[in-house]
This record gives sequence, C-alpha cells and structure tokens, in this order.
Amino acid sequence: MITTEQVKELRERTGLSIMQCRKALEDSNGDIEKAIIILRKHASTIVDKKADRALGAGTVQSYIHSTHSVGAIVELSCETDFVAKNDEFKALAYDVAMQVAASDPQFLKMDDVTEDARKLAGEVFAKEVADKPQDMQEKILKGKLDAYFGEKTLLEQPFIKNPELKIKDLISGATQKFGERIEIRRFVRFSTQN
Repeated sequence: MITTEQVKELRERTGLSIMQCRKALEDSNGDIEKAIIILRKHASTIVDKKADRALGAGTVQSYIHSTHSVGAIVELSCETDFVAKNDEFKALAYDVAMQVAASDPQFLKMDDVTEDARKLAGEVFAKEVADKPQDMQEKILKGKLDAYFGEKTLLEQPFIKNPELKIKDLISGATQKFGERIEIRRFVRFSTQN
C-alpha cells in the first residue's frame, strides 16, 4: 500500500506531479529509490517524444561568482512563455550558469566535439595505451577519450549541487516536470584568469 507520506517524500525529492510519483511508487512496490530510477528512465522517453517540438520561448540567466572573477550566461529554451516565466525554470537556468562558471565546459554536447579536438586528444592518449595488449588498446583509448570529453562537455558533467545527476539529467527532469521540450541553447563563460 502506497502511503501519502511516500508520495509526498518522492514529490519533494523530484518535484514531479503527485500522479507521476504515485505511479512510480506503485511500479516500484513502494521503494522510493527504485521509484526515482523509474522516473528518470521515464524522463528520457518523454524527452524523445518531445524532441521535434519547436522552442519558441526561454530565459537568459547569469551567474557571477562571489569573487567577481568568473561568471557565465546561459540561454535555456522552452516551448511557451508560461514555462519561461516560471521561477523554477529560471532557477534551473541559473543553476546551469553556475555549473558553466564552475566547470568551464568547452562543448555543449558530445556531438559538438570537433574532429581536430578528438584527433589531438587521441594522439596524447594513444601514447598512454601503447604498452597495453593490441586487442585492448582501442577499447581503452575510447574509454579515455569518452571520459576526457565528458568532463569538457556541459551535458555530460556531474551537476555540482548533486553529482549523482548529470546536467542532461536535470534537463530531462525539467522536460518531464514542465511537460515541454527544454534545451540549453548556448552558454558563455567569462573569467579574469584567461
């Protein structure tokens, strides 16, 4: 039997609707941790279904670190003004701007990594795997490149406020929560250290 307290706790942890939380708890036999996994899995399905929708609204948020030596601006897009004006949507854009300021990503998504960057990194890592068995070199090299570019790609980075989530998980969760396609359109980081 799913209790109101379980639904309330899951809703507080995920921010999703009561119905979504109750369904996930029913599917997980009341296990909150399993319900969270179910909701995340469901979020990726929702994102795929909404991928073709037009982005006609959004918000631009900035973050300036307390030292005033680094800052970032992020454009977060959505489908409607209704969502764009929502305080939680704006807070998400602010959190992404803070992530950009803190982690200095070079790319938005893995598809943005240039062939030149891949080639250059591949040359460096190829030297590191040269002493490994021939049949394992390619696999190890791919793993090293994926890890290296994952750190430099915003959507693949662990969220600084909750490292269990990647930035792409935040965006998927927001798409699930707001019922609209949400996408980081672009970002820029400024630093006096450059």
